[in-house]
Amino acid sequence: MQLADCYRLLELLQPLVLNVGDQVATIYHANNYTVQAKIDQSPVTCADLLSHRLIVDTLTTATPWPVLSEESAPVSFAERQQWASYWLVDPLDGTKEFVNRTGEFTVNIALIHQHRVVLGIIGVPLQRTLYYAATGFGAFKQDTSGCQSLQVRTAPVTAKTVVMSRRHGLSAKSKLLAQLDNVDLLTAGSSLKLCLIAEGRADFYPRLGPTSEWDTAAGQCIVEQAGGAVVTQHYQPLQYNAESSLLNPAFFVIGDTSFAWAPILKTL
Repeated sequence: MQLADCYRLLELLQPLVLNVGDQVATIYHANNYTVQAKIDQSPVTCADLLSHRLIVDTLTTATPWPVLSEESAPVSFAERQQWASYWLVDPLDGTKEFVNRTGEFTVNIALIHQHRVVLGIIGVPLQRTLYYAATGFGAFKQDTSGCQSLQVRTAPVTAKTVVMSRRHGLSAKSKLLAQLDNVDLLTAGSSLKLCLIAEGRADFYPRLGPTSEWDTAAGQCIVEQAGGAVVTQHYQPLQYNAESSLLNPAFFVIGDTSFAWAPILKTL
């Protein structure tokens, strides 16, 4: 992706994600929403749907690529196979965190090209913080104190910091603790786990439970451009729109790629 394209797209996405985040935060603080169950029994609120509409309307009007959102009507694999590039959106990643009042929810937008994520942005509504990256552009965090570049940290010789989901991963946790002598555990919701890796606050995030492609795409770009990796159990990068299912396989988010993670992944 050319730098001029990155700047142009980020000039579109940054105010969009901040505006969406502000409106989602207003609903969250008002605490007067209802929760409905989708066909798969996952929760959805008016905040999810408002975010979806605002993002899809803007991207459809301003860019030439199709938009696939978690809240979109299903799109057949036959149609998706024709998409060389498309937007992949999670309008409210962490709806359970939203409903359970932890505050750990995000707004995620990614641009996919030829099965790889080439641009990603994550908004953290309650903090008015943006994480964003693009191939060849780098990874950055922008908050009220300014903008800083992101870089994963060198894995400590002593305790590694492992970030886990609040609601998943007990089996991975027990196996991991058996493999690493010293582990400091963090818990976080939504794509914030990937952001913690990208900004050097954690070293490793294993995810063996089910996730969808829109859960990981934006965060993967940010981690990769910060020097880390998001890989399958075969140590290959996660890919997108390559299969009929929109579900990810088990994956691992790695900060310091020079550390010998591969033997540990095999045990998980």
